[in-house]
Amino acid sequence: MKKVLIPKDSFQKISKIPQIEIYCASSLKEAIEFFKSPLEKKPLLSRDFEYEYIKADGERYYFLDEYPLNFIEVKGQERAKRASLIAAAGMHNILFNGSPGCGKSMCAKRIRYIMPPMSKEEILEKAKLDALSERECDFRPLRAFRSPHHSSSKASIFGGGSKSAKIGEIALANNGVLFFDELPYFQKGVLESLREPLEDHRLLISRVNSKVLYETKFLFIGAMNPCPCGNLLSKTKSCRCSDLEIKRYKNRLSSPLLDRIDIYVEMEEISEEDSESIDSKEMFESVKRAFLMQKRRGQEEFNGKLSDKDLERFCKIGDKEREVLNMGIKRFSLSQRGINKVLRVARTIADLKAKESIGKEDILEALSYRMR
Repeated sequence: MKKVLIPKDSFQKISKIPQIEIYCASSLKEAIEFFKSPLEKKPLLSRDFEYEYIKADGERYYFLDEYPLNFIEVKGQERAKRASLIAAAGMHNILFNGSPGCGKSMCAKRIRYIMPPMSKEEILEKAKLDALSERECDFRPLRAFRSPHHSSSKASIFGGGSKSAKIGEIALANNGVLFFDELPYFQKGVLESLREPLEDHRLLISRVNSKVLYETKFLFIGAMNPCPCGNLLSKTKSCRCSDLEIKRYKNRLSSPLLDRIDIYVEMEEISEEDSESIDSKEMFESVKRAFLMQKRRGQEEFNGKLSDKDLERFCKIGDKEREVLNMGIKRFSLSQRGINKVLRVARTIADLKAKESIGKEDILEALSYRMR
């Protein structure tokens, strides 16, 4: 859609849509006159994106060079920052586990600002979802960040209602981030229903009067304490939980759900010796390079969302790398899904190093992020 004719009263709202020519009519008579002689009319507004961009295969991908939440504010936690970088570069699902106050939520909220640049279609899709949820349309190249509370109902997260198929948090997070803080405390039905959109990247909402299919290609971030009291991994505080309480707590997350997590990070408590290190701008530059690597290979999807068929094409490994992977399969009892997750993460790690081929060290690092 390049040109639109709209009621004059709608101009203020429609004028925010970039890269279209807008013509206004105050009445039906004016609209008819427009179609009789459209060449005589000049558009009231013809906008373009005014954001920075990079080009790949002739297409522009836009980004904001702004970091209101910066990773440099997270002291220490180098492994978590590295994992966050990999997750952002490949759109990989990630789970942070650690004591209260160690920086889980800080890392989660900063990933949004280092995610890959957005195409025009992605920006317009995000604005369309804003409109569906009755919010102000945001045309900035900033990916969505949705963070429902753990007490949220299944309908509010997945969408739907008694009659209409109302859009939910999962669909609103498409091409962006879906963050579940205090992951084990979400309703069991919510956690188990999460498996389908994580696996198939789509969600069908069926109600009496309608059926709607939404894309769910989001980066899922989970954060959790290691036990109910939160002190299981602490070096300074004693855990007050019984073995049974810890077991029940961990069992709230099923194996099939955890198998859909690409990257698992156990975070240590922050100490006084921890210092600032890499900042978000530097991390985003790495993400952009990895993004261009994926585009130059001809990928239509991010590494974390590659289909099994595309996995065979873009994530090929040699015999030595296969030996390392096979050792990991035996050690961690990996399922086929788990194996594919390792290969996708290894592909992103190689991309961050600007490597065409996946190496043994990339496989080893990817294996280190599997949940024990």
